[in-house]
Amino acid sequence: MVRNTVKNCKKFTSADEIPSHKSHFVYILACADGSLYTGYTTELLRRLAMHNEGKGAKYTRGRGPLALVFWEEGPDRSWGLKREEGIKRLNRKQKEQLIGGTPR
Repeated sequence: MVRNTVKNCKKFTSADEIPSHKSHFVYILACADGSLYTGYTTELLRRLAMHNEGKGAKYTRGRGPLALVFWEEGPDRSWGLKREEGIKRLNRKQKEQLIGGTPR
């Protein structure tokens, strides 16, 4: 059975709302320049901190502050990498619909 938890919100009010356990997560970050970044990790809270410290993906460096606007938790690495690829193929409007935001 695939466990799939979806959390949609514009901003998390505290780190307590972001899962700290190890699992398989696909996430979307909103960058300060208005762009969206999609990634996969097994430790969501640690990865978000890395991005905000400029130690994450090259794309997110210099685009902070970054806000976690969407995450999903899945059963395994294979699911995570496939889901990440699928989200990256979406256009901006589709990503905003997934996040639950209003398209530009």
